[in-house]
This record gives sequence, C-alpha cells and structure tokens, in this order.
Amino acid sequence: MKQTDFVVTLFEGKDNPNNLTVAVVMALNALKQGHSSTIILMVEAVALGQPGAANGVDIGAPFPEVGGQLEEFLKLGGQVCICNACMQHNGFSAEQMDPRYVLINAPDVVSLLMGAKGSLQIT
Repeated sequence: MKQTDFVVTLFEGKDNPNNLTVAVVMALNALKQGHSSTIILMVEAVALGQPGAANGVDIGAPFPEVGGQLEEFLKLGGQVCICNACMQHNGFSAEQMDPRYVLINAPDVVSLLMGAKGSLQIT
C-alpha cells in the first residue's frame, strides 16, 4: 500500500451504479490533475475487487462506462485497496480478487485517510 493525495472510500457495489460511477470518475480525475489517488473498497463494495466486476456498469451520459474508467485509473498509477476484513466477512477470498489490488486492514484505512490531502466517502 502506498500513501496517496486523494482517497475515495466506496461502501456500495454494483447495486448503486451511480455511486460506483462517481467514485471512479473522481478518483480518475484526481490522477489527471496530477495527484496520486486511491480507491478503497469496503463493506459491499469489496465484491468489485473481483476481476472485471465493474465492466459494463454504465449509467449513461455524460458519464463513461465504469470498467474502462477503472482500467485507465490503474494504467495511470491509481491504487485500488480492498478491506481484508470486509472481504472475508462478505465471503470472498484473496484468490478471488484482482491481483492488481492491495488487501489492507483497519490501520491501513486510517493511515490512508489521515495522510491524504483530500478524501471522498461514498455510501
């Protein structure tokens, strides 16, 4: 896990595509403005840690499809972290998660948020 300037914490998954879209768009825009950026997946959002889970989520204009935005986020150096306790609580294993994502624990979440210059929590 690396400390970043901007942290988006997402608590809901594909059941709330509006929130998912806004989380990824904001995190990507932070990167495009020259800030380092992290998305933290917590609670139900840990299901999005599975490879390709965000593909096809598209709420329509003016917002782009989430899967493509997430791939661009990763290519530009964005970091996606998954709450390990939330993952286990929701019945997932590390082997089911995208290997590009970082498993973190409660102290890591606090460190990321306290060290960030800005944050956005989306519930």
